Amino acid sequence: MFSLPDSPFKLPSGLPEEWAFWARSLVGHLEQLAAENLALKERVLQDAETLRELRDEIAVLKGQKGRPVMKPSRMDKETGQDDDDPSGGNGRGKRTAAGQPGKTARVAIHEERTMAAEDVPDGSRFLGHREFTVQDLRIGPHNTRFLLERWATPDGRVLTAACPAELAGLHFGPGLRAFILYQHHHCHVTQPKLHEQLLEWGLDLSVGQIDALLAFGQDAFSAEKSSLLQTGLAVSSAITVDDSGARHQGKNGYVTVVSGPSFAWFGSADNKSRIGFLTHLHDAQPSYALNDIALSHLHKQGLKAAVVEWLQRAPFDGGDWSAHLDRLDITLLRHRRIATEAALLGGLVAKGIHPLLAIVSDGAGQFDILEHGLCWVHTERLVHKLIPAHESQRREQERLRGEIWAYYADLKTYRAAPESEKALALSARFDRLFGQRTGWATLDRLLRRIRQHKSDLLRVLARPDMPLHTNASETDIRDYVKVRKISGGTRSDLGRRCRDTFASLKKTCRKLGVSFWAYLTDRISAAGLIPPLADLIRQRAA
Repeated sequence: MFSLPDSPFKLPSGLPEEWAFWARSLVGHLEQLAAENLALKERVLQDAETLRELRDEIAVLKGQKGRPVMKPSRMDKETGQDDDDPSGGNGRGKRTAAGQPGKTARVAIHEERTMAAEDVPDGSRFLGHREFTVQDLRIGPHNTRFLLERWATPDGRVLTAACPAELAGLHFGPGLRAFILYQHHHCHVTQPKLHEQLLEWGLDLSVGQIDALLAFGQDAFSAEKSSLLQTGLAVSSAITVDDSGARHQGKNGYVTVVSGPSFAWFGSADNKSRIGFLTHLHDAQPSYALNDIALSHLHKQGLKAAVVEWLQRAPFDGGDWSAHLDRLDITLLRHRRIATEAALLGGLVAKGIHPLLAIVSDGAGQFDILEHGLCWVHTERLVHKLIPAHESQRREQERLRGEIWAYYADLKTYRAAPESEKALALSARFDRLFGQRTGWATLDRLLRRIRQHKSDLLRVLARPDMPLHTNASETDIRDYVKVRKISGGTRSDLGRRCRDTFASLKKTCRKLGVSFWAYLTDRISAAGLIPPLADLIRQRAA
């Protein structure tokens, strides 16, 4: 057998010399084709990878998500566990880091059982016990029949013993009611799934009973939600706000979140106008006043001087505001809208909200009241979303984004240690940053537009207590978006009110470090172990 070195093509032996010559030529040609084929395969794989990278890059430029980067897990390194020893290396489930307590050190023990060893040889010495803690969960119904004494009094009356106060006259105990609220509002379990779950556990509830337990009898929770907003606005020097879609009765609606360091408040409405936002801040109980802050808003919005004079000449007596505007013959929609906004704003200040309350938003017009500030993350995102046409525009975009983030980092440093000289330098630097010409017309127009909002973006120079972004409110409203995707929307006004109520209470509990489950069980059982959330907000602010 004749074969070429390192060649997969072999020639049979005994070929004539002329045939062998042509065969060797053919083998050489086949080897060349095989090498070229291998090179082409590698080139195709490289081109496919380049195409995937370009698609990811285009998605990122459009503000979409690219492919996730799958990083190797560091679980074993961080926990110090061995692959063959799931207990952490000591066989008892104890933490290996020095100074850390064991895994079960904080676990309450409800039952203790002693296990005897089998086949112990005679003469063995007892060494005590080795602890082995097992955590378990018992789920099942616990039904109680109350036998209420009945007495006939001498005067003909019948006295009947009362049920425990925590039952509130219902046939469902506080543990079950708290569980239903927790599953629906915290774990986002829909009512059909919740009904199925309870039936499988042996509890006999109808769909209507579950709906009633979720919606009715929640006035105490609604009152506590209202106190969150009043207290949060009173103790906060700055808040962040955001809104999102929230369908109601088959129509598009909106939910607004007002967030502070220690509270979150949600309110739903059919629109997201400035009047709607101000009504939210009034907690749906608006009051109107024409004071200095109201007049300032009238002038800021450019209301006609004659209309302003009419409003000043006829003081509002506290009745129907719409009828008051009718008496003043203010009929144009724009004039009525601006006058109503100003009166609502004046009513807020009259209620005790500080006129210098800072409100940071993503730039939506309805939030532009009082001391308004803009989110820097949303501002940079405008530059990030631009799609460059060629490499030079891409380089210019990356350079500018780097300068914006560097400027943002210096603003954060300024907030930590504000100085008047630094403020002047940052203001001048803002003009240079957003006043430059890049040669890319779209980017230059965007920079001019951003520069027009300098006062809102740099309000932090005068108010270092203001946050530079709206990350807090966006994080708070994310749960609301999850509920919208799972359950769609609400059908009744009572259902919408309950959705806003428990979303507010849940987020506020999380910010205050209070277990939402402990809060629900405490309120439903009337134990009174957890103070009112408004009091905790005041303590946190102090």
